Amino acid sequence: MQCLKLTLYLKIILFLQGLNNFIMTKENKLFYGDNLQVLRKKIGSESIDLCYIDPPFNSKRNYNQIYNNIGQEDQAQAQAFIDTWTWDEAAEQGIEEIISNEGGVFPVQTIELIIGLEKVLNKGSLLSYLVSMSLRIAEIYRVLKPTGSFYLHCDPAASHYLKLIIDSIFCSRKGEYQNEIIWRRTGQHNKVSRYGPIHDVIFFYTKTDKYTWNNPKRPYMKGHILENFIRDDRGYRTNYYGNVLTGSGIRGGESGKPWRGFDPTAKGRHWAIPGAVIDDIDEDLSELSQHAKLDRLFELGFITIKEGEAWPIYNRYLKPSDGQVLSDIWAFQPYTKGTVFQTEEGIDEDVRWLSTKDSERLGYPTQKPEGLLERIIKASSNEGDTILDAYCGCGTTVAVAQNLDRKWIGIDITYQSISLILKRLEEAYDSKILERIELDGVPKDFKSAVALANKQEDKTRKEFEKWITLTFSNNKAVINEKKGGDGGIDGIAYLIDVDKNNKKKYEKVIFSVKSNKTLSPTVVRDLNGTIEREGAALGYLLTLYPMDNLVKESKKYGVYKNIAFNHTYPKIEVISVEEILAGKRMILPTGVNVVREAKKKNKGKKDQGSLDLDA
Repeated sequence: MQCLKLTLYLKIILFLQGLNNFIMTKENKLFYGDNLQVLRKKIGSESIDLCYIDPPFNSKRNYNQIYNNIGQEDQAQAQAFIDTWTWDEAAEQGIEEIISNEGGVFPVQTIELIIGLEKVLNKGSLLSYLVSMSLRIAEIYRVLKPTGSFYLHCDPAASHYLKLIIDSIFCSRKGEYQNEIIWRRTGQHNKVSRYGPIHDVIFFYTKTDKYTWNNPKRPYMKGHILENFIRDDRGYRTNYYGNVLTGSGIRGGESGKPWRGFDPTAKGRHWAIPGAVIDDIDEDLSELSQHAKLDRLFELGFITIKEGEAWPIYNRYLKPSDGQVLSDIWAFQPYTKGTVFQTEEGIDEDVRWLSTKDSERLGYPTQKPEGLLERIIKASSNEGDTILDAYCGCGTTVAVAQNLDRKWIGIDITYQSISLILKRLEEAYDSKILERIELDGVPKDFKSAVALANKQEDKTRKEFEKWITLTFSNNKAVINEKKGGDGGIDGIAYLIDVDKNNKKKYEKVIFSVKSNKTLSPTVVRDLNGTIEREGAALGYLLTLYPMDNLVKESKKYGVYKNIAFNHTYPKIEVISVEEILAGKRMILPTGVNVVREAKKKNKGKKDQGSLDLDA
């Protein structure tokens, strides 16, 4: 009996542990690192419902360096591409992995395609880009569910190459090409010697022929409704001949017999009620005979018989879900506001490009509008599905997925993107949302911070600087993107103060990052010189290792007094990674929240010389 009680007790404990693990599971994941390694090591096969990617240098870039005649206007863009994608050791390793079928994810078509492209393009920047994309698309195919979909957003200058890559990976198996979507990405682009390039390409593929598809529609145009529908007391109904209730061919039974004076057999036809008409009514007619169905539809007003007409016609009433089937051209048309039925919007306004003053803008160069991702996610997934963006950038995909009640996985190789996504989600919801996100790859201890600081690759060598600066500044700093000659400035923030006339002004805050094991007090003196040169208020020296000698030196430079908030701050402060990992953060009057708090405190005190924060 005692043994039985003990067994029952253990079962209860195990159940509660399992329940706790279930409750604590973080369904949404944000990975900081190389998406190829994340895909290979941390995302399981057939676990993703929908993947959208917008890879770097696919948009607003030109790949014409493979041609002989490259226009002067494209030289700078072409050079940007060449500087980013070079044939290096990583590219050489990548092509070897493809040809040797590393991991067994490459079909023979992909291998032969890459061998062929090497002969045509030679080992240069474009082939490096295509090898990189091949490695990742093969992994995306692996992680997609059989019902999954894949969208790749790219520039038309390279889309033909990328389509070959996707075809070789998807269509050589059970995958299917579905669409090439044309998205208008800008209002105009003046080119002197050719047509203005204003569109991007979005390829849509599915892993099999059985995939999630929610039949997306766009609202009808007002002109279409006025021409083809008429309004009565029940709403808008069809107003044209042609909605016949017969199909071609003779049938037996009631389908071929006369009804209300109309004989379908005499015309070589039979009664056939469109399913859309049946769907329009709230009754179940499945048990009725064909003539009985016709009678009931006539009684309800869904069939009209006009004297002199050859056939009765059915009437369809517009429903909220009705609309035009979404096409493969998504192009916002300015100055069409009010032309869409039952809305004040213009044509494709939900996927309009982001204007310079758009409220969605986050300052990210290749940011896409939320409406674009909303169309894709709604069309190819359902609530609870898992969405993957392997190049998540500023996080539009994950933000929309979150809003549409989908689970999501985001991957990006720059910490600047990771911090921007976290900030975006926190501002859209609240800080508690961050507790429900599994953050992977971001330093969580001193050892991982050292590992990040010691990375030597060109594409990641600034990542330690970005991580420590953005983390300490609570994402308030602006990163200096220069690879060299940065003038001792790795980041800049702005704090709020007032001038002698009590008017609001902004003062610079300088960040300098050092990862050396030992440093002399000279670096503190150098930072002070940078502060003076830039006319900044104060500065932070962020170090990988704690250094008491630098802390001691920093105290020689006094304090900065903030008049607006009547507070003093050290002019130079030395902060180590260990302190940041322990939770130390910059606390300065830098944001709108501080301004709001000041307004509350100063409410009703204008006559007492309070600062004018609205100035």
